[in-house]
Amino acid sequence: MLVGRLPEQEILENICASKHAEFLAIYGRRRIGKTFLIKHFFSKKKCIFFHATGVKDGALAEQIARFIKAISETFYKGSEIKEQTNWLDAFDALTDAINKHTDEDKKIIVFLDELPWMATHKSKLLHALDYFWNHYWSHDTRMKLIICGSSASWIIKKIINNKGGLHNRVTKKIQLKPFTLQETKKFLFSRGIKLNNWQISQIYMVTGGVPFYLSSIEKGLSSAQIIEKIAFSKDAPLLKEFDNLFSSLFDEAKPYIELLRIITKYRYGISQADISRKSKHFSQGGRIVSKLKELKEAGFILSFKPYQHKKKGIYYRITDEYTLFYFYWIEPIRDTLQEESLEKGYWQAIQSSSAWHSWAGYSFEALVYKHLPQIRKKLEIPVTAIANSWRYTTTKKAQVDGAQIDLLFDRRDGNITICEIKYSENPFIIDKQYARSLINKRDVFMQKTRTKKHILITMIAASGIKNNLYADDLLSNIATLDDLFI
Repeated sequence: MLVGRLPEQEILENICASKHAEFLAIYGRRRIGKTFLIKHFFSKKKCIFFHATGVKDGALAEQIARFIKAISETFYKGSEIKEQTNWLDAFDALTDAINKHTDEDKKIIVFLDELPWMATHKSKLLHALDYFWNHYWSHDTRMKLIICGSSASWIIKKIINNKGGLHNRVTKKIQLKPFTLQETKKFLFSRGIKLNNWQISQIYMVTGGVPFYLSSIEKGLSSAQIIEKIAFSKDAPLLKEFDNLFSSLFDEAKPYIELLRIITKYRYGISQADISRKSKHFSQGGRIVSKLKELKEAGFILSFKPYQHKKKGIYYRITDEYTLFYFYWIEPIRDTLQEESLEKGYWQAIQSSSAWHSWAGYSFEALVYKHLPQIRKKLEIPVTAIANSWRYTTTKKAQVDGAQIDLLFDRRDGNITICEIKYSENPFIIDKQYARSLINKRDVFMQKTRTKKHILITMIAASGIKNNLYADDLLSNIATLDDLFI
């Protein structure tokens, strides 16, 4: 069953309805459901569906052999056809097979799955793709070419932003992202797993809304039991997924993992310059910039310039919940006796620790950043408002305290909405001390930014806020975990 993906399905519908040849590039991280989306969608359409998949670390001969086999199965009912040794001849064989079908009512879907794996070194696959698209396929109105890959940076650089013959040839593109909380809930419900929003959010903070991880969940268990089973039991799917994930995305994974490990240590973000200083693989320069860009394109981090920090460069922070979970909880027990001796109740016992509460707060912030449209809707933030964060770090001699704002919306209506993000199982209580902290944060922000705009204080609190005088006096609005499921 296909759950969610409504904007993506609309794009695919437009491709089907188009009276022209279409070239779609779809990319997204491993396990996100790219292949499932394409195969499921076109299984319900009147079309000829050709699907060829690249082989990870496969040689050129193996890639072409698989491609020719797919032609045989799709167009010739599995009959043996002539072997080919290069991509020009392989695409020529595909073109011949397509031309034998004269039914104008049937669309021709050519789905090249994991194209980056097909394009082996010196294979000249892109050269052949360029030639056949420009000379043959783009003139066939039935033709719908779909290329797909888990390496977002490769697809963007080699296909979408191609500087050669494929320049501006892509007519549609889809960046497939993890499920939202609402989609996660629908997906679990479709599998008979009926949990409340709180428990679903805990699962989300481990899986990051990745459909494949969610598909391994069994019904009849609590969120704590589910997390324990998928992450802390023998042969648990998430226990060793991290290595598989990065080896599939990058030829040399260690530098990328090092960058993520550095960024993870800085909850409120770290500058590019500081990352360079702490990295063993990179120095300041273009190489680290390109690697950080690739991690951003793959959905592991976000980049931002803190509000009014014009001279302090780009900052980065982790937004992928599974990566955060891995560094906090799985990596420390990898390759130790602990991994071999995990027992039932391990995760539940951890939940009372201060480390768990620190991780949960960090992960909830990442979750919030993924659901800014829902936050805007609940807090009635105009779509033109710019989301950002802000921090002022004080010195020993300074007379003003430092301040950190998790999230702010700089609005065009003369207001700035600053948001506090809190994760707690019970309604959060704003006491006298915390109220003082909020007031100080607002005052420091106004003093250091010299803004003339009116400051509105809001809270994004997982379990809401307990009503009292401080809350009534300070807060203009509140968003809860339930609001993120909209």
